[in-house]
Amino acid sequence: MLLDRTGEIADPWRLITDPPAEGGIADLVLEGPCLLPFAWIGAVKHAPLGAHLPNDTEPAAVGPHFPALDLISIDFPSFADGRGFSIAARLRDLGFRGLLRAHGPLIADQFAYLLECGFDQVWLPPMVAERQPAEMWLAQLGSVTLGYQRGREGRASILEQRLGKKPLACA
Repeated sequence: MLLDRTGEIADPWRLITDPPAEGGIADLVLEGPCLLPFAWIGAVKHAPLGAHLPNDTEPAAVGPHFPALDLISIDFPSFADGRGFSIAARLRDLGFRGLLRAHGPLIADQFAYLLECGFDQVWLPPMVAERQPAEMWLAQLGSVTLGYQRGREGRASILEQRLGKKPLACA
């Protein structure tokens, strides 16, 4: 299931993770929007093109490829592994303006923060989608108004709110 802030949406992107049986990556025959492992991006010329990043990717390494990328998907191997949140925020800070997708077994409670960190979409495996339908995800929007971290969209942290201070500008 693929979600954005409006609910379930169609996914035109095809995730390709297996290397070609013959020839090299540059010999891949790609049709339509394709999402490829980040390691393949420099070797492939295709549009529209997306990169699927492991959750230990250094965001600065992706920056030079921004002009070629319409979508960046960040892998979340577990809902408890939060490195993807930081990668997304950093990619936005570095100037990526294309679609940003969280990919993996996340939970609905994380939806508002995913969007706040810069994600546009969340892809969920079928097992998670069955347990947590789109309606459950949408119900989470606006349900959390306080956060221990300062929000990327200008929300003050709980401490800042308690002390009556405005959030500091993020550098």
